Formats: sequence, C-alpha cells, structure tokens
Amino acid sequence: MNVGIFIYDNAEVLDFSGPFEVFSTASRLSNPQNAFNVFLVAEHKRPVMARGGYGINPHFTFDNHPPMDLLIVVGGVHTEAVKNPKVIEWVAEVASKTPHVASVCTGAFILAEAGQVSGLRVTTHWEDLADLQESYPDLTVLAEQRWVEDGKFVTSAGISAGIDMSLYLVSKLVDLALAEATAKQMEYDWQKRAL
Repeated sequence: MNVGIFIYDNAEVLDFSGPFEVFSTASRLSNPQNAFNVFLVAEHKRPVMARGGYGINPHFTFDNHPPMDLLIVVGGVHTEAVKNPKVIEWVAEVASKTPHVASVCTGAFILAEAGQVSGLRVTTHWEDLADLQESYPDLTVLAEQRWVEDGKFVTSAGISAGIDMSLYLVSKLVDLALAEATAKQMEYDWQKRAL
C-alpha cells in the first residue's frame, strides 16, 4: 500500500516523522514484509525546511508521485499552504481519488480548505480547535480526541496524536496485531482513544 505524506515549509517535524516511522516500522514487521511503501511528497523537488530549521528532502513532487492508498496531510505553520492554490488543488484532486485520507494536527485546515471534509466530524491541535470551527463552520470540530474517523477521513489532534492515529490506520489497513507489534518495536505507549 502506498502511503504518501504531504510536507511543506514550516511543517511540524513529528507530524510527518511520526507517521513515517509508524508505517516504515510496520512495513518491516509485516508478514510478508513491505506491507507499506511510505514516501514524502512536496510541491517542488527541493529540500523542505520544517519547523525548527529541520531540512528534509521529499521523495516525490506533485507531478511525479505514484498513486496513493493513503494520503496524510500534516500540520505545522499551515497558513501559507492554505493560501497556495496549487497545494489546495493538488490536495483536492488526490484526496478525491484516494481510498484513505488522514491529517495530523492543523493539516485539517488544508483538507477543509480543499473542500474534502465538509460536513464531517474532525479534530486538530487543542490550540486550533476554535479557529478551525470558526474558519469552517460546516465542520463538527471535536475536542479531547486523539483522532476522529468519519468515512474515509481520519483527522488527529496535535503532533504526537499523529502516531496514535497512524497505528490505528495500520490496525485498520492490516490488523491489530501488526499495529501492536509496531508500537512495541517503537517503545511507544499507544493511546487508543478515538471517537
């Protein structure tokens, strides 16, 4: 299964690194191996400067990525991404034809701006809940949830919650045993709280 993680300048490091670690670890542990092919996608083929000055090279761009089974849109300082028509058009196009779509933290704003979660239940970082509800009043924004699933969309709260959500997605896309083995391998205390 192809897992594409969308990154951009000022993305939160753990928002993409956490899910990347979950799916790459799950892929190593899966039987047969390589259940997931996880990769990073950016608008341009150049290093992305994530928060804190963390430089990361995307594997693919909007123009050359393979089809995805799961798209993950990460958060961070998302304001420029939300205002970028190329980003919003790409997210709308890819999300509309991808079987599973997720967001971490303020990545929910990008999904909302792309018109993908209209009328759905969503969550985001606790600090941004009110802003998300005010900016997109047709959403049902839920607080105190590690992640929320509504149809093919799964949105998570902030930063580390993306790891919990990714483990849930492993359990959904493969099985619970692999998700639990992945959490154990990562020495991560998986919080299985969701709506």
